Amino acid sequence: MAHIDYKRELEEMIDIVVGEGGSDLHFAVGAHPTIRVSGSLIPLLKKPVLLQEDALGFMQALLPDEVKIQKFLTTKEVDFSYAYKGGVRFRGNGFFQRGGISIALRNIPNTIPSLKELNLPPIIESFAQRPQGFFLAVGPVGQGKSTTLASIIDLINQTRAEHIVTIEDPIEYIFEPKKSLIEQREVRVDTEDFHTALHSVFRQDVDVIMVGEMRNPETIGTAVTAAETGHLVLSTLHTNNAAQTIDRIIDTFPAGQQDQIRVQLAGSLAGIFSQRLIPRIAGGLIPAYELLLNTNAVANLIREKRTHEINTVIETGSEHGMIEMNRSLVELVHRGEITVENAFAYSVNPKGLDRLL
Repeated sequence: MAHIDYKRELEEMIDIVVGEGGSDLHFAVGAHPTIRVSGSLIPLLKKPVLLQEDALGFMQALLPDEVKIQKFLTTKEVDFSYAYKGGVRFRGNGFFQRGGISIALRNIPNTIPSLKELNLPPIIESFAQRPQGFFLAVGPVGQGKSTTLASIIDLINQTRAEHIVTIEDPIEYIFEPKKSLIEQREVRVDTEDFHTALHSVFRQDVDVIMVGEMRNPETIGTAVTAAETGHLVLSTLHTNNAAQTIDRIIDTFPAGQQDQIRVQLAGSLAGIFSQRLIPRIAGGLIPAYELLLNTNAVANLIREKRTHEINTVIETGSEHGMIEMNRSLVELVHRGEITVENAFAYSVNPKGLDRLL
């Protein structure tokens, strides 16, 4: 069999992703290479079904470091970033499934879109003006959380002279310093892990901290403490809505520490923004969202273990600027942006949505 130039093949497929405005490129043993455009998966049928040696060939083209490849073959997973010509960058993840190698590549746009370009509500801009507090973007994987945070960071960068440190795994958007000094640290490249990097920011004279993901109680605890002590902290969690996010944070800690984290969270939380990217009737994707703002009423509910009442507070809190997911969905339906079917498919409370429609 002829020798395959995996680097050339990879670059050809990346050109297809970029040309089609795609968001992802997937390689899996036993399947054709597949791209995702506007939320839909499209197999590249002109490309052959991948064998294990092909998947490994693509992995080696993406990760030319032999030590990293050996580590991947031992640990069975790896996160990495891949830079291509013209400023095109991908966030990558290599993993095994049923003994075969799979690779997922996410296209990271090289310009950071503004909150307006992302179709996000103007109130999100207010979080960029906060001197301190804890702001979370939440939702399942691939719903635009990192992009929302990048957009807020870029707005701070344009409007305030602050020292910003991001801790990411891997680095996604590259920030150009404007008014702010920005330092981006990549886990395993510039620092051991999220928690270690977060712990050391206290000695780095930092104003704004972005933590790519909060994976354990140490990281969450340090992030909450940083928000309490005069820093603006932005992060993400894979949770479905605001109430679930608060429960998830508290449940991460052992029972003996939960009351303390409740009090800290009640005091430091700025807001929780939950978003979903929904297929647009006209093509592309548009966000529906929920926003919880930490009012006195919300802080009391957190302290008093009454997080189950938070959804009601969001429903009735529009005068404070809160936004309920169902109302966001209804507005998109009324504006002719999304179908009623998709509104129901993405709603966490279809009964409530039915009443509003």
